[in-house]
Amino acid sequence: MPEHKVPIKGALFFCHGYGSTCTFFFEGIARRIAASGFGVYAMDFPGFGLSEGLHGYIPSFDDLVDDAIEFYTKIKARPEVRGLPQFIFGQSMGGAIALKAHLKQPNDWDGVILVAPMCKISEGMLPSTTILKVLTFLSKMMPKAKLFPYKDLTALIIREPGKRKWAGYNVISYDDQTRLRTGMELLRATQDIESRLEKVSAPLLILHGAEDKVTDPLVSQYLYEKASSKDKTLKIYEGGYHGIMEGEPDERISAVHSDIISWLEFRCTR
Repeated sequence: MPEHKVPIKGALFFCHGYGSTCTFFFEGIARRIAASGFGVYAMDFPGFGLSEGLHGYIPSFDDLVDDAIEFYTKIKARPEVRGLPQFIFGQSMGGAIALKAHLKQPNDWDGVILVAPMCKISEGMLPSTTILKVLTFLSKMMPKAKLFPYKDLTALIIREPGKRKWAGYNVISYDDQTRLRTGMELLRATQDIESRLEKVSAPLLILHGAEDKVTDPLVSQYLYEKASSKDKTLKIYEGGYHGIMEGEPDERISAVHSDIISWLEFRCTR
């Protein structure tokens, strides 16, 4: 929360990415946003971070969305934020959760912020069509098995070498092969979102690194073009990797944070 002398302008509800957590890197981001006058709320989804559930297991992506809606609906009713502008904010997989939450509740959010959103998984991240068919079959037989081909994404997420070392200290992150059911749920979620992009109607801010190899910046461009939102902004950061909020050089990180805060402030003062 902002310091007690700072008036609260609005509330921001964060959805973390796959394998990640609402602590570690995001805690510093939340502190900076809160210092600008916004209450920042976040949760670890079941199976991730410090929440209960089998680590890295998503039996139903829609259940994650419903968990976020249920949890954040309760917080939105608290006296300190009731009646204030309220925004949902998703990074990577969390971007897919934020979009699906908006699609389920199109009039319940004053804006949607997406950082490298998972609207479609990059072709380079997917197994071949043949292997994918086999994995689809196996996901019904052994859903919790860790059989998706493993890729160490650290070098694709974090551009700044010094910050890659810090990622290793995030011991509650899920850094292992993707479980079969989890992988199929992520694919299904992106396919569903891709088919409904024109129904995105809330004020929209999309931020993406131009060199992101995990989620495709061209898909963010496509989302920007297809969304029916009358108020929409797309920012592509030259040379940026997937983790533009935490894994870039300090000047770039500061610029991304400032862009988010400026966008929020403008929509809370009109």
